[in-house]
Amino acid sequence: MKGLFVAGTGTDLGKTHIACALLRAARAQGLSVDAFKPVVSGFDPAEPQTSDPARLAAALGRPDAWPQVSPRRYRAPLAPNLAARLEGDTLAMADLVADCRTWLETRDVDLALVEGAGGVMSPMTDDATNLDLMTALALPVLLVAGSYLGTASHLLTALEVVRARGLTVAAVVVSESLDAPDLSQTVEMLRAFEQQTPIVVAPREAEWDAGELADLFLA
Repeated sequence: MKGLFVAGTGTDLGKTHIACALLRAARAQGLSVDAFKPVVSGFDPAEPQTSDPARLAAALGRPDAWPQVSPRRYRAPLAPNLAARLEGDTLAMADLVADCRTWLETRDVDLALVEGAGGVMSPMTDDATNLDLMTALALPVLLVAGSYLGTASHLLTALEVVRARGLTVAAVVVSESLDAPDLSQTVEMLRAFEQQTPIVVAPREAEWDAGELADLFLA
């Protein structure tokens, strides 16, 4: 089994868009896939079909599986620890790590994706960040950046802190920012500074073909 942790340099950059495209591309190659987002905030139980778990479940070909994709769901569009607190819950990193490890240990698939919440250093609990979860799981990282002005600093900083924890960055995806559609100059600049890791370009097209990205992991 190939496991990957999908992380972002910030929030709302298209992590789920990239994860879904990668799942579809792997399935198109005849591979078995699964996905897990251990906690999600901003979840509207009245319209679950619009949520990240539902999008991931649809990409798996199992649209009704969203409750299993994200077992911890909170309504407020806030950091998970804050959203949980509003509903009387307290998130603990040990529990999130245990959830992920149990899920990974029980998968019998070719590709298993774990998707984080927010950016690399976004708080997940009152005393731990996304990076702490990534470190505990020690999966290769698929790092998603945007194409907006300032993304170079955010990406290079994220690469530094992720690698400082001993994690491997398997690939970087530059996801088209909605207010910065021209990717060419941004990607050219990033490739000049980051030469260790493949950089893949991802437009925000609903059915973007992630075959190039899948080939990096699944060849």
